[in-house]
Amino acid sequence: MPCEAEPDTAESDLPGALPSGLRAELINFRRDLHMHPELGNREFRTTAAVKARLEKAGLRPRTLTMGTGLICDIGPDIDTGTGAWAGAGRPMLALRADLDALPIPDTKTVPYRSTVPKMAHACGHDVHTTAVLGAGLVLAELAERALLPRPVRLIFQPAEEVLPGGALDAIEFGALDGVGRIIAVHCDPKVEVGRLGLRPGPITSACDRLEVSLDGPGGHTARPHFTTDLVTAAARVAIDVPALLARRVDARSGLAVTWGRLEAGHACNVIPQHAELSGTVRCLDLNAWRDAPDLVHAAIDEVATMHRAKSEINYVRGVPPVVNDPEVTGLLRRAMVARRGAFAVEDTEQSLGGEDFSWYLERVPGAMARLGVRPVGDTTRRDLHCGDFDVDEGAIQVAVELFTAAALLDGGRM
Repeated sequence: MPCEAEPDTAESDLPGALPSGLRAELINFRRDLHMHPELGNREFRTTAAVKARLEKAGLRPRTLTMGTGLICDIGPDIDTGTGAWAGAGRPMLALRADLDALPIPDTKTVPYRSTVPKMAHACGHDVHTTAVLGAGLVLAELAERALLPRPVRLIFQPAEEVLPGGALDAIEFGALDGVGRIIAVHCDPKVEVGRLGLRPGPITSACDRLEVSLDGPGGHTARPHFTTDLVTAAARVAIDVPALLARRVDARSGLAVTWGRLEAGHACNVIPQHAELSGTVRCLDLNAWRDAPDLVHAAIDEVATMHRAKSEINYVRGVPPVVNDPEVTGLLRRAMVARRGAFAVEDTEQSLGGEDFSWYLERVPGAMARLGVRPVGDTTRRDLHCGDFDVDEGAIQVAVELFTAAALLDGGRM
């Protein structure tokens, strides 16, 4: 297929721009979510707020079986009785958002800071939810004017932060039934607001959880030769297992074990009988991720046995890498160029972060983009999963208009 030339400036005649009144409403909606964060599978208030606003617009959202999360279909081929895709026309384009927050305190001093102790929207899910909601409201208005060429499904999933991810619950509910393609954005504080980071192929890594228990006879620190020195054994597991794995897999796979917790002992002169480590296993390559459990098990057992410790391993499968479909990535590029011009798109790297959006892409083609949320000229370094995380709220309009342009262009030229 010949490559289409990209315009240097935005297409002013493309419908679906965000009206100023709705823009202000969406900012307030996002701030309300930010003030009332909810953890994975507990997003009842958030689900109710999204559902109420969609119903106010005359739409028929359907809540997922577990009571959190919802899907909503818009446009042609939608059954007016059930609000669901009737299956007679072209497969839908799905827009995905995630609802949950993180169990960390909000350290900001803004008026809309979290009102819930030790919980915060520190990953931008409130922005993702607001953007998909706003896109849905705009697309519903376009559908009433017969300007939406194909049906669109909004997916608001729970528990993205809970391995193996709420995407699996949404898929089991039928979120991908009738869907031909799926797109999403993720806030990126390294990218300036008004810009979009794109990458065909892998854009995130796989992420699994690893828990290790070590046991053996303890005793007095004066006689370590009568014991299994579990403090030393745990330290060697922490150091040697990542080193062993680095020599047993292709370095290009990016397989990395990183520990977040190590606990052993309570007194300075007592060798403990039990030690624990926990951390994550991350991997850039899909095939290496599939082999990772066996490799990690073998490395831990080898090091533990060397120090006469009995090991028990709980390897929790998380998520595979997000692998962007090149054609759908191209759709996002064209949509952003149509709205903001070619200068608004930049290439982005593959990160070691995990994202359960990958489960959707195991089933249908799709792509995730990195949404710029850093204020223009701001040199402060802020990262995801930190208590001071915040966004330039102009990113909401960018995401809404990206989604609406993608829906219009997908129904037209693809």
